[in-house]
Amino acid sequence: MSIQKQIKQDLTTAIKAKEEKRKDALRVIIGEFGRSKKKELSNDEVSKILIKLMKSEKELLEIKGDKTDSEFISVIENYLPKMASNEEITDWIKHNVDFSEYKNKMQAMGSIMKHFGATADGNEVKEILQKM
Repeated sequence: MSIQKQIKQDLTTAIKAKEEKRKDALRVIIGEFGRSKKKELSNDEVSKILIKLMKSEKELLEIKGDKTDSEFISVIENYLPKMASNEEITDWIKHNVDFSEYKNKMQAMGSIMKHFGATADGNEVKEILQKM
């Protein structure tokens, strides 16, 4: 089952269980899907939307000075793939990237992000490359 279908199914469950915060969060997520021109989104496209929503929610909390994670963020995290750790990313880079093929390390970002997709944060990869 696709993540998009799972979210829609979970919305129905949340409505029946009268879980207001979860229901509201899922409706916001589904609303973001509606902004896309496609009716059915791939899991990768859904993950990108979820990551974008989570980042904007974290920025909003930061602006408000609220250090606690919101219910919205925890709902989003349930649907995201497990993120690759710094160690996993670093290890993969050491074994699969030949920096002699690039003018500078940052040019390797494309192939690294292509491999990890939505499971790696671009800023995290950038930091790792800068330390290498």
